[in-house]
Amino acid sequence: MRAIWKEIPRDPRVGKWAGIYVTMNPKGEIVMTRLTWQKTGSAEAYQIFFDDANQRIGLKPSTPNSRGAYPAVKNGKKGGRRRSAYRLIAECHLLLQNTLQFPLADIDPDGILILDLRTAEINRLSLAWDRRRRAAKPSVEINPSTLS
Repeated sequence: MRAIWKEIPRDPRVGKWAGIYVTMNPKGEIVMTRLTWQKTGSAEAYQIFFDDANQRIGLKPSTPNSRGAYPAVKNGKKGGRRRSAYRLIAECHLLLQNTLQFPLADIDPDGILILDLRTAEINRLSLAWDRRRRAAKPSVEINPSTLS
């Protein structure tokens, strides 16, 4: 029997890791993929800005010796970068319950990575991790009458 092959064309859309991918957790850790880090100029540190009127976070590439620069630490085996910015959470009074993902993150002409909190979404990976963590941790209720 002769095979009749039909070509299946590739989807022209790029995968999720091929674009800009940035997340921020409730502890203030901002994590970006290696590709995002490279698009911002492979900076060793970033200055962090906050636009209160527009609810946007800005990450400007900088040098580690610059005043107020947060170092970009390697995160994982794939080359992504992480920076701890708890001060941003504390000073700007941001209350995050879950890890946020910034699907519309963009780099402006000045080279600043813009993270818009108004368009941020809850990261589905963090929700799944949280569900697994809660399922593994047994809940124990303490009866106050037994403590005396």
